[in-house]
Amino acid sequence: MDYPSSLDYLYGLQRFGIKLGLENIRALLARLGHPERSFKVIHVAGTNGKGSVCATLAEILHQGGYTTGRYTSPHLHSFTERIQINGEAISEAQVAELTEEIRAAAEGIAATFFEFTTALALLYFARKQVDWVVLEVGMGGRLDATNAVTPELCLITPVCLDHAEHLGNDLAAIAGEKGGIIKPRVPVVIGRQPPAALEVLLQRAAALEAPVTLLGRDLQTSSQGDRWSYQGGVWQLADLVAGLLGAHQLDNLALAVAGLEQLQATGLQLTESALRRGVAQVRWPGRLEWWQERCEVLLDGAHNEGGAQVLAAFLQTLDVRAIHWVIGLKGDKRPADLMNPLLPLVSALYCTVPPVDAAIPATQLVALGEAAGLPARAYPDTEAALAAALAARQAGEIVLVAGSLFLVAAAREALQRRSP
Repeated sequence: MDYPSSLDYLYGLQRFGIKLGLENIRALLARLGHPERSFKVIHVAGTNGKGSVCATLAEILHQGGYTTGRYTSPHLHSFTERIQINGEAISEAQVAELTEEIRAAAEGIAATFFEFTTALALLYFARKQVDWVVLEVGMGGRLDATNAVTPELCLITPVCLDHAEHLGNDLAAIAGEKGGIIKPRVPVVIGRQPPAALEVLLQRAAALEAPVTLLGRDLQTSSQGDRWSYQGGVWQLADLVAGLLGAHQLDNLALAVAGLEQLQATGLQLTESALRRGVAQVRWPGRLEWWQERCEVLLDGAHNEGGAQVLAAFLQTLDVRAIHWVIGLKGDKRPADLMNPLLPLVSALYCTVPPVDAAIPATQLVALGEAAGLPARAYPDTEAALAAALAARQAGEIVLVAGSLFLVAAAREALQRRSP
């Protein structure tokens, strides 16, 4: 099996849809000899910020001398981005080889795409004898395929309404799913939460006697200019440099640092210099990313109300004359929830559809923009919308691409073609 054939097989598994539950993944991991028991795991759930926290954890551990695997989703450009060791993606040849092996082992198990790829990642990490794996939940937590592991540490980033059709229609229900990764007596670090979500998470942690570290209660961050400080239970760190943009990223960086602080109490060896290098060097493409650092095109994967609010807060810190917004949303999103925080800040809308099977019609986004008094126009694809926005941009103005990671990926590829 070559790499294109392996991708055809993997994406073909999407015919099984999204099927939350642990029966399949547990059976598959058992047939593979339980690769998930070969390394230590940090498990990360939440709605927004999971990827940034995972990237930060993995980079700090790598800087500390640990061989560190990272499993995240979705990818921007290549499937291989999902599975990395020390920042290096799995090779296409290894994807093909492991797909063929697991396909044989999975006979009789109707594994979904995510179940299969989770098993593939865990087997790859075991074969490469990594020390640590930073594991991002795909959806929810309680019944997510990644929850077949027994972690050393759990982290839960802010919870907001998303994937309601699978996780529930209110914050308490969604928090219950996210909090399903909390394990008996395993430390858990919890980010800032709406009260309804926090109550559920704290109740579950208490029931399982899981020690809780809570951002805003047990640890604090502060910033001045381009430097920030961390005040935790043991570590007091000043003049840190953040590798990620946005005030909200200080919370994500702090969650990662707090988690490692908890692990140090149980034997993790980590120097302050390694930690400082890690938080300064971490990168997470497509999330508040200035294309080629020129401060003309801003790419952000915000795709729900919480992400839009964070993006709006960042935009308000910019000194720009106008913002041209290239927007496209997946079909399962609620356009008004994402658009309302941003519409007062932008000057024009360039509406399109991201390259996904089901998307919100561009004409629907145009109608919402025009109702807000903004000029808005529909375009057939991301490249056309981006080209129009770039043509309209004047000195002192920026182009914003936001609404879907799939849209951001398409825009990055179009930008690369324009300026290799």
